[in-house]
Formats: sequence, C-alpha cells, structure tokens
Amino acid sequence: MSETTTRLNVFKTYKLYVGGKFPRSESGRVYEVQDSKGKWLANAPLSSRKDARDAVVAARKAFGGWAGATAYNRGQILYRIAEMLEGRRDQFVREVGEAEGLSKSKAAAVVDAAIDRWVWYAGWTDKIGQIVGGANPVAGPFFNLSTPEPTGVVTVVAPQDSSFLGLISVIAPVIATGNTAVVIASEKAPLPALSLGEVLATSDLPGGVVNILSGKAAEMGPHLASHQDVNAIDLAGADTALAKELEIAAADNLKRVLRPQPVDDWNADPGTSRMTAFLETKTVWHPTGSLGSGGSSY
Repeated sequence: MSETTTRLNVFKTYKLYVGGKFPRSESGRVYEVQDSKGKWLANAPLSSRKDARDAVVAARKAFGGWAGATAYNRGQILYRIAEMLEGRRDQFVREVGEAEGLSKSKAAAVVDAAIDRWVWYAGWTDKIGQIVGGANPVAGPFFNLSTPEPTGVVTVVAPQDSSFLGLISVIAPVIATGNTAVVIASEKAPLPALSLGEVLATSDLPGGVVNILSGKAAEMGPHLASHQDVNAIDLAGADTALAKELEIAAADNLKRVLRPQPVDDWNADPGTSRMTAFLETKTVWHPTGSLGSGGSSY
C-alpha cells in the first residue's frame, strides 16, 4: 500500500540588492506584501537607515568604473539586461499582475513595454552626448567644446503604482548616462523590483551600479536626501508632503532634485528629460594655434 504525500511549496525569500549581493535587512525586519485583494504574497525586507548607508557606499564605489566605461559598452550591458528580462518574462508577468491587480494579458503588455523601454534606453547611451553636447561658436582663436558627464550617485524614489514599467522608466535613464543608483522600491508593490535585482546580478552590470531597497520611503528618504555622498534625487514616487521634506533635506549639499511629475501613462514616449536631469555639462576651451607663417588658424 503506497502512501500519498503532499508536497509543500517552497516560498521565495525576497532580499535586498546592494553592491551586487543579496543581504537581508540589517535590522532583521520584514513586512507583509499583499496583492490588490489583500491576499498575502510574501514578506519583503523592511530596510533600515544602515541599509541605505550601505547602498550609498556601494553606489559610490561603483561610480568611477561605470562612469568611465564607454557609452557603447553601457548600451551593450543595458541590452543584455533586456535579454534576460525577456527570458524571465513569465515570472514578471505573474508578479506584476499580482502587484497591480492586472489580468494576465494586461500584465504581459506592461512587462513587454518595460523590456522595450530597457532596449530604448540602451540605444540612447551613445547618442545622448550628441544632442546635449557639441562645439560652441566663440569669438576668438579657440575650440570651445561642451560634453555631458554623469552627476554621480542618484537616489530614486520609485513610482508607487507602476511597480515595473514605472520602476524601469526611472532607473534606466539614470544608469544609461553613467550614474549609479540607490532605489527605494514601491512600498506596497516591491516584489517586481526585488526580482529585478536578481536579473541585474546575473547580467554584466557591475555590482553597486544599481542598489534596490524595499520598505518605507518616509523612513529612508530623509536620510538619503541629506546624505553628503548622494549627488541627486528623483522624487518620482514621493507624495507631496514627502517630496517637500526631501527637497529641503537635499538642499544641504546642493543636490540636483527632480520633482514629482504626474504621469498619466508610463507607456508614453519618455523623451530625454530623465537622462538630461542627471547630467552635468563640462565645457573646455582650447587654443586653435597657428598654421604657418601666414598666421592663419584652424
């Protein structure tokens, strides 16, 4: 007589993504993540201020190498991430559907749009410099050249309601232009963001370029906004009160601040504004010199 055994499901343990590794929150805290109907989905790490500091350290360490990489190489790496997202499409369709209360077909459309958005930004990495830089006409025997450079470490408060397409729409332009990112995922729907960390870890993206924290933006945000080693902050997912608090804190070391901008449709053409928001312009003057005895210059 054979016995029938009931197999227990192996529940996924979601972790942070910091410095290319997957730590649990330093605090040991977690919080329940529910779907749109209030059903328990998983426990997500409740990040602490120490986790946020660790993420900034990792982002700063990675910045030099990432900013120094060629734009073409960054484009290759972003495209590789899109390839890997495509390979895990079914997983993200399920997670996005649960997170946002979407049918399978609508969740699939969101995931497809998110993957396409990665490819779109991958194509911009070696082109953005051509539209925001160039040679400037000056009255004198000089070359005057302006070129864009990344700002540095950027804190990103991810959109609350668009757990994947909105998330990618604010992360990709930051790293496409050579910055590194510390991302505070959507508090109510962090699972797609934490799963994105698993994709980034197995792509060619260097550890520390993107760091993903889950938890309360109101708890981590003020610390990151006032952190002296954070150069800019994107307030995409902050409500009015939190955005005002973070903008005031960011003024302490003159951070660049991208204020919340209402987005009716994340599928719409994003344009280049999120890339140019975190670029600095470097202008170089160089004497043209003289050509021959005639004194002409070039």
